[in-house]
Amino acid sequence: MAGAADRDFNPEIAASLALLAATVLALLLANSSAYGSYKAVLDAPVTLGPAALGLTDSVKGWVKNALMAVFFLYVGLEIKHEFTDGALSDRARATLPFVAAAGGIIVPTIIYLAFVRGHAPYLAGWAIPSATDIAFAVGVVGLLGPKVVPLALKAFLLAVAVIDDLVAILIIAVAYSGGLSFVALAVACALCAALYALSRQRHARLSTYLLLGALLWYAVLKSGINPTLAGVVTALFVPRDVGRGVRPLDSLMGKLEYPVLFAIMPLFALANAGVAFKGLSVADLTHPVTAGITFGLLVGKPLGIATAVALCLKTGIARAPDGTTSLQVLGIACLAGIGFTMSLFIGALAFGDGPLLDKVRLGVLIGSTLSAVLGVVILRAAARSGMAR
Repeated sequence: MAGAADRDFNPEIAASLALLAATVLALLLANSSAYGSYKAVLDAPVTLGPAALGLTDSVKGWVKNALMAVFFLYVGLEIKHEFTDGALSDRARATLPFVAAAGGIIVPTIIYLAFVRGHAPYLAGWAIPSATDIAFAVGVVGLLGPKVVPLALKAFLLAVAVIDDLVAILIIAVAYSGGLSFVALAVACALCAALYALSRQRHARLSTYLLLGALLWYAVLKSGINPTLAGVVTALFVPRDVGRGVRPLDSLMGKLEYPVLFAIMPLFALANAGVAFKGLSVADLTHPVTAGITFGLLVGKPLGIATAVALCLKTGIARAPDGTTSLQVLGIACLAGIGFTMSLFIGALAFGDGPLLDKVRLGVLIGSTLSAVLGVVILRAAARSGMAR
């Protein structure tokens, strides 16, 4: 019986359900008498190590800066895997998701900027609707099953989401860093050189990479650059294969998968998804930031991706995923509008913990939810249409 249960367990679906449960719990806490205690726990200061290290932050801050660095380590490993062994390793197969991802980043950004024009303080959030939450989007695909979403279409969504994440990482590095310390940057560069040397020597021990990665995280934290980027940089130096069947990259991905999917991401959602609905008005829903994010995810993502795919197919520079229809591609493009984790993270970097962050949360929740619903409706309609033929 246990073996059957293991075979039935789908980590993609389970991870999306865990993320959904954490989101619902955050919303319940934010709209109950427990809100004061919930906020007090998130704001409580925590110091790690000797005070001289300057590692004091709130619980919420540690989730954002430390736990999310582990999340980005996992994302970095996924990105490297896709470029070495996955759908992005073949240039011919990679063309379509690259162009589609570009459309899915540019169009939502344009829509957001159109909504916030004339409001200079809101411009910092331009990248929020450009992101895709891989766990949620792929989880929804898992719930629909292979009869509704063919494997080739799922691979296309994963490739687009991975490219989205790569671009989001670059945006975070360039647009959401400041007050640089060149001494700390020099230390970070030296640590990167050490990681590079280990990688070139095909060093197999993961503990060495993780130790240097932790030191890199501290150096990047002190440099003024967002410290979560240390996770991505560390991932890029973990070797894919060192011979004798030893594959450190795959091994580390396997070790991190469950902690990231079932602990770190739900904790981030619990700390950041709480929106208080009391006193919510039409003005909140139509606020430029809320509306820009909502329509960026709900309209911009599918419009950008579907248009980019159509142009690729019309010009002949790429082929559609095997055995798929344009309606299915549109449904998948809608699911790419589930921004959630990455959108909330970018929103927190853009606006901090001020009142605008509530507008971000509201826009991300509405846009992501409607994108999921619309994607499911379209994909089910496409499946019924295919069976009717």
